[in-house]
Amino acid sequence: MNMQDMMVFHEAGSKTVGRYLMSHEQRVIAVRGHPAVLLPALLLVVGGLIGCGLVSALFGVAWIWLLWPATLGYLGWKVLAWSLRYFLVTEHRVMVISGVLNRKVAMMPLAAVEDIALERSMLGRLLGYGEFVIESAGQKQALRNVRFIPYPEQLYLEVSTEVFGASGD
Repeated sequence: MNMQDMMVFHEAGSKTVGRYLMSHEQRVIAVRGHPAVLLPALLLVVGGLIGCGLVSALFGVAWIWLLWPATLGYLGWKVLAWSLRYFLVTEHRVMVISGVLNRKVAMMPLAAVEDIALERSMLGRLLGYGEFVIESAGQKQALRNVRFIPYPEQLYLEVSTEVFGASGD
């Protein structure tokens, strides 16, 4: 399984997205966040492994290894949360579905979107992710920053086309 298969939603893949769609809605875009969101948890696991090894070797404290599985559990939890989080665009709405135990659905009607910006940090450019900043009319929205978007330029063009229409319209 390649990286794109892990991030892009497939029709047979999950019921997670389908249960939040209205009967007349069609998916335009549905993607998982970029796996780079898992880097801090992965670094914690590696750092914990190195730290436990050093403490065990230098001080002879064997019980320190009982702490390291907690970092593995944390990484497992983050992977599960990543696998259940989707950025979704239909012909009517933009949504982010997230959460493992408590599901959260942040939604904004496409008609309320006034502007969408793509921001990419140096690390994001290196690893291939970006952040969408969605501006809307009115008060502060639940869906303003969508971080760790994979294929950012391609999705930016697709979302912009859906929100603002094709140039020939």
